[in-house]
Amino acid sequence: QVQLVESGGGLVQAGGSLRVSCAASGRTFSRYSMGWFRQAPGNEREFVAAISWTVGTTYYADSVKGRFTISRDNAKNTVYLQMNSLRPEDTAVYYCAQTAYSGSIYLTSPVNYDYWGQGTQVTVSS
Repeated sequence: QVQLVESGGGLVQAGGSLRVSCAASGRTFSRYSMGWFRQAPGNEREFVAAISWTVGTTYYADSVKGRFTISRDNAKNTVYLQMNSLRPEDTAVYYCAQTAYSGSIYLTSPVNYDYWGQGTQVTVSS
């Protein structure tokens, strides 16, 4: 079965950096797009970043554009989210997800993903 396991979350001061990873197993990683979403207490799950399986096109939420970078290593079946210039409002549980779709209209919505990780907590202190 498909498994997605996030790691790398933690506590960081505002302005700092953190990289979270998501290791995938269970199906051919290179044939699936990957996304990162986050959810803060009391808020809905929101799109952060995605990378397509076709040509590796990346997409970002406006709130993280220029600060976060998504990448993938198909040889390691892993997707990464490098987070720089972190702000307290970035505090949330970060989830990775996998989908067969590509294209921004699909990758930016959580309903189009069929597998999810358990999440990793990222806390940014002010």
